[in-house]
Amino acid sequence: MIDFSIIVPCRDEEDNVEIILENIKKNCDYQNYEIIFIDDYSKDNTLNKLKEFSAKHQNTFYYINKKKGLGGAISLGLKNANGKYITIMMADSADSIDDLNNYFKIIKENKFDAIFGSRFIKGSKIVHYPKLKLFLNRIFNYITKILFFSDYNDFTNSFKIYKREVIDNIYPIVSENFNIFLELPLKTISRGFTYKIIPIKYFNRTKGKAKFKIKELGSSYLFTLLYCFLEKILLNKKFK
Repeated sequence: MIDFSIIVPCRDEEDNVEIILENIKKNCDYQNYEIIFIDDYSKDNTLNKLKEFSAKHQNTFYYINKKKGLGGAISLGLKNANGKYITIMMADSADSIDDLNNYFKIIKENKFDAIFGSRFIKGSKIVHYPKLKLFLNRIFNYITKILFFSDYNDFTNSFKIYKREVIDNIYPIVSENFNIFLELPLKTISRGFTYKIIPIKYFNRTKGKAKFKIKELGSSYLFTLLYCFLEKILLNKKFK
């Protein structure tokens, strides 16, 4: 059985998909993994590159999203993942392979159900994070931390790793876009799974255009926060 599934959603990332693929293959300390690319309605040459990767590299697969949006792309990746542990990496190489190796090591050698990376604790590193996005990020994560009585401070970070049992127990996934990165950890916490917080690095993209739009996605994050908070209350009542 495959140990690790690495899901990489991508839309119009022809300049980046080969970079992240080669970076994983050259620098990952572990061998028993699969890479699952999900093309999310790309209009450039991304899909053709993914087809080429799949034919050329072992344990490298691609799927075409049928429900447009990052939430649909990741949900498709989760359904097709075969690993005991599942992580999501962005195609823009924002995430560090050193941190990926650390995720693999910690979750495989310990009893945690998930590892949550934080870009905002001692030992973390951020390179060229947009100032407005950073300001709004800290406010939103602080509110979320209070509502869920959590010691975690980077819920919206996309880069985490989960045991398969966690993913199997958090359906249905309702988020359609970047807010899926908020839904997954909140449901992990509200369902009582264990997790460890570690510092990670974040590098802002150097190629291609960012897909995250603050004005367009603000309401979806608030919806997900409210949805998960209400679910948490209902779950607490159910098990009392």
